[in-house]
Amino acid sequence: MDKYKTWKNVISELRMDNSVKQKKGLHFILTSVFIWAAIFVIQSTSLPALTKNLFTLCCSAPLFPVALLFSKILKIDFQNKENPLTNLGILFALNQLLYILIAMWVYPTVPDKMVMVYAMIFGAHLLPYGWTYESKAYYTFAVLITIVVLLVGISFTAEIVAAVMFFMEIALSLCLVFEVKKLDCKV
Repeated sequence: MDKYKTWKNVISELRMDNSVKQKKGLHFILTSVFIWAAIFVIQSTSLPALTKNLFTLCCSAPLFPVALLFSKILKIDFQNKENPLTNLGILFALNQLLYILIAMWVYPTVPDKMVMVYAMIFGAHLLPYGWTYESKAYYTFAVLITIVVLLVGISFTAEIVAAVMFFMEIALSLCLVFEVKKLDCKV
């Protein structure tokens, strides 16, 4: 039993270290606000659906460079190499790449629903970050995004889905800012 408590305490300390040094991944969520804004702009054009979808998939390409820029501006430890849970966070992110294959299948098969599926994959991939950063915001928005996007995407256009995602990412960012401020009080 003592070993269990010791490991639990160590993991809790590592989670707190990541939450503080990486500011709960705020730099990546802020980047996603810009990505969803770009997707909204693309989906608002009169381009053919397949072309819009191709450009939509390309929007995630600048994720890491822009997140790195935000990490420098916000003084966030981008890698936090000394914390072994950072590798777990990377694994969570890479897991999303496997699910993108679903969106790639939807891309030519049901092009009008690709943005919906893409957004649901994005939302669902946030769930493990609730554990990593001890964050109610990640837990809440992982479920909320997935359900809301499904309901909106069934009845509305990809443009509307992208707009909803843009605003949900702003809301998630604000929630994370509040959570990070609470961390500053505890540390």
